[in-house]
Amino acid sequence: MSKAVVAPAPRGSHLYGLAVKTPAKTGRGADFNPHNRFLPLEYEPEPGPPQAVRTQFFRDDTRTLLSRNRSPDVGFSVSLNPYRGCEHGCSYCFARPTHEYLGWSAGLDFESRILVKTEAPELLRRELESPRWEPQPLAMSGVTDCYQPIERRLGITRGCLAVLAEYGQPVALITKNHLITRDIDHLASLAARGAAEVNLSLTTLDAALARELEPRASPPARRLAAIRELAQAGIPVRVMASPLIPGLNDHELPAILTAAAEAGARAAAYIPVRLPGTVAPVFEQWLETHHPGEKGKIMERIRALRGGRLNDPAFGSRMRGQGEYAEALRSLFHITTRRLGIAAPLPPLSTTAFRRPGYLF
Repeated sequence: MSKAVVAPAPRGSHLYGLAVKTPAKTGRGADFNPHNRFLPLEYEPEPGPPQAVRTQFFRDDTRTLLSRNRSPDVGFSVSLNPYRGCEHGCSYCFARPTHEYLGWSAGLDFESRILVKTEAPELLRRELESPRWEPQPLAMSGVTDCYQPIERRLGITRGCLAVLAEYGQPVALITKNHLITRDIDHLASLAARGAAEVNLSLTTLDAALARELEPRASPPARRLAAIRELAQAGIPVRVMASPLIPGLNDHELPAILTAAAEAGARAAAYIPVRLPGTVAPVFEQWLETHHPGEKGKIMERIRALRGGRLNDPAFGSRMRGQGEYAEALRSLFHITTRRLGIAAPLPPLSTTAFRRPGYLF
């Protein structure tokens, strides 16, 4: 049951007024807050059993919506993120350190203090109406999941998709939540114009492991159902078998790809796990809690994959890894996708349908 919570909001934001009370050990990927590297002081809680943690939602008053990047490792240069922080609570999430810029932590704070851009659809319309906007594909989202659970109640992502469909603006969506099927109407409209694709993350087929690893995301069977529903509606779907964690879920790669292809996925991709900054202690603590006997083996194999470190930030290798394990993984992926007929990339998104309503081109 939701309950309003009074709490300080970060600078430039205001309390949105929704909260869900959840014990820290239940439905969370992190059970502590690692130190924020930007803050000189650190809060040390009193020892004792885990305290109840409320998920709080804050209104983000940003006046610009689209983010730009120049990374050669991702297939887009512009992205739209309706939310900052993510309720899904995936212990390995590379975006966790972004919460440190808000004065919060990459641990529990990241999944329990969520900023919501309530005016995102209006801001998006303003961006698309601007003569400075040069039509090109957008990604939703480049950082956190635009279909995390609160989206069911707020509908910000759906509002943005309605604007995109009105303008014929191409979009690539990235999610691990079955909720995306709610918006098949807008997605199918865009896909009919070559202007939509979905990237569905499927990390494991083991429902028990998924509950531990991605506690508030849709279970594997629901993600496969989402692939099937989207594909039947004519929406191109790529399965993202990521992250692959050596010694934990990497052996599932062929089974994941097979299940996704049978559900209707037309393409595939994978990314080995990487643990930048404060993601590492969160993930290590998760291993200690859920898989203590395998922790040493898993961490050692991640270091072997990343040149002796837990994260390799170098362009080119950070998404694929290096060494013998990385090569073996790459070969297994290519052999399996060729066998399944999903080795080819999805068709590029088209901008030809882009129109500003009321304007003649």
